[in-house]
Amino acid sequence: MKILILFAHPAFERSRVHARLIKAVRTLPGITLRDLYEEYPDFDVLPKLEQPLLEQFDLVILQHPFYWYSGPALLKQWMDLVLEHGWAYGKDGTALKGKYLMQVISTGGNAHAYSPEGHHGHAVYDFLLPFRQTAALCHMEYLPPYVVPGSAHIDEAELGRYADGYVQLLQSLSAGTADLKALLREAEAIAPGGMPGQLPARFS
Repeated sequence: MKILILFAHPAFERSRVHARLIKAVRTLPGITLRDLYEEYPDFDVLPKLEQPLLEQFDLVILQHPFYWYSGPALLKQWMDLVLEHGWAYGKDGTALKGKYLMQVISTGGNAHAYSPEGHHGHAVYDFLLPFRQTAALCHMEYLPPYVVPGSAHIDEAELGRYADGYVQLLQSLSAGTADLKALLREAEAIAPGGMPGQLPARFS
């Protein structure tokens, strides 16, 4: 499986979590990393460049911090411009059909904060509904997200475990050894209040 990571972080130089994750996976074989803020500092996203690139990959990973229950502004700009009617969805819009979409995100709040009883009142998975529906509209399969919670207070040892888990996840997906059907069932079965991606046992 060919994997494209679309990385979006407007302040990457200040990111301890994503710096560690990116360093861990940057040189993995079969993985292509694209830093959107590096490619488009002026937000002038070029659909005619991005669309042929997407067509080459089986899995697209959106990696980003969780900003205001969504992604950074450039990621939204990318989605608005690249996922065009007639190409990604709508009549004859089947360019992404059969591909997979996944998210790798960090949250400032811990796992409890993203629960029905916590500060935000909902699970991270609930807030990702627009991304999940985008995948459905574009005829893609949405895989469970890989979430690193509590980025403001995570210690180096725990962060290292998440980085190692990310590497193992990408290696298994790239090699075709991951059970995609099980992952899809997991995405469909996550109960309200669930916090997927917290170092799943299958990749730890």
